[in-house]
Amino acid sequence: MNFLLALIIGLLYGAGTYLILRRSLAKVLFGLIFLGHAANLLIFTIGRLTKGAPPFIPEGAETLVEPYADPLPQALILTAIVIGFGVQAFAIVLFKRTYQTVGTDDLDKMKSTDELK
Repeated sequence: MNFLLALIIGLLYGAGTYLILRRSLAKVLFGLIFLGHAANLLIFTIGRLTKGAPPFIPEGAETLVEPYADPLPQALILTAIVIGFGVQAFAIVLFKRTYQTVGTDDLDKMKSTDELK
């Protein structure tokens, strides 16, 4: 299971990096989304996927009878999802406005925008 998640994380990071290096704004946006999902999966995997391993129990204390999940990775992932959504919404609005102003989504054609109003 961990190997499969590591493979998926690597593929998402690779695809995200590849798409960010493309010339189209839409591909850059999808690259940002892939990198965000890869980071979330990485945090999820680092939080261990063991069933029934309690996160904080002092030595000598009784362990809980019922298994439960570690709350820290869940809180970090939830925070990362909210921040990622905000970044994606901002990028969509920024790319839309850039396309309306420049008239193209090719990043190489946007280099000389001095003539724009």
